Amino acid sequence: MKTLAIVLKEARKASNLVVRSLAQASGIDAALVSKFEKGQRLPTEDNLKALAEVLHISFEELRKVWLAEKVYKLLENEDRAIEVLSLAESRVSYLSSKQALVMQGLSDEIRDKLQEIDRLKLEWQSKKPLNGLQLQKMKEYFHVAYTFESNRIEGNTLSLQETHLVVNEGITIGGKSMKEHLEAINHAEAISYMESLVKDELDYSPRTLSELHYLILKGIDKENAGKYRNVPVMISGSQHKPPQPYLLDKMMEEYFQHYDAQKKVLHPVILAAEMHERLVSIHPFIDGNGRSSRLVMNLILLKHGYTIANLKGDLDSRMTYYKALEAIQVDNNPEIFYHLVADTVMHSLQSHLELT
Repeated sequence: MKTLAIVLKEARKASNLVVRSLAQASGIDAALVSKFEKGQRLPTEDNLKALAEVLHISFEELRKVWLAEKVYKLLENEDRAIEVLSLAESRVSYLSSKQALVMQGLSDEIRDKLQEIDRLKLEWQSKKPLNGLQLQKMKEYFHVAYTFESNRIEGNTLSLQETHLVVNEGITIGGKSMKEHLEAINHAEAISYMESLVKDELDYSPRTLSELHYLILKGIDKENAGKYRNVPVMISGSQHKPPQPYLLDKMMEEYFQHYDAQKKVLHPVILAAEMHERLVSIHPFIDGNGRSSRLVMNLILLKHGYTIANLKGDLDSRMTYYKALEAIQVDNNPEIFYHLVADTVMHSLQSHLELT
């Protein structure tokens, strides 16, 4: 495979341009262009776009060579580079896979659970409309519980009662940080926004994901709220290593392509689990990935008439959740996570029915 330096030099010569002419046409300093062609420096992505346009070559093809060069430079001094590349190839291939998941590919146990879930959903829908006060009280109860558990997964120490006081009464809890208060308030606001999307029949999209994430980090991390990360991250205690930041734009584009392709194919519960897991595995944000992923899962569930699925945040439940995610991220086995989400959806519907 040709290096980026060779590709750029050959393309310039094929266009009958000297370095200075290419520099003037692309708006890049001539000394930089020369360094690109000698392999002494890598262009930025903006540089790459400008060069592709002037040289009349495919930006996507040039970008592939550029990314390969970046990966090479990252691993050139690593003793176990081949092993690392093999592992990375498996994970990137999984995350960007466009293979259609069809119901026939699910186990009998999962399909049985989905049938029971749909029976419970029909029963729940037959109970409505509830009177206004009853519905309001139910929403308050389940929304506070969801905020409490989702934040608890991420280490927030507010109790269920304290979460209720912060969210619904506006009370400040002594001994708790401002960040923990904001996490509760923000999550409650994100739930309200999620419900407004469902009411207005708006589909899941890059914009809605950005807005959900913005609400999660509002007042906590203004610089990164609603924006993809530009630095590498690690997930504490996990074998899974999220992709490098320069891969995110392409992977998130493929993530939403996958959603568009699967939203009329997959059972809604499996679709919700799939989009939850893929998002948290790509880990596109510096913080708030878990909460955002669980909100996305519930946005999809609510759009299809299900109730909010509340994954628990106690230590045992949290470890079960992490292990289920890791079974996909490391072993490409989604069955455990599908069971976890299906069980959670089923429990939610049963709990709602008990209160009607």
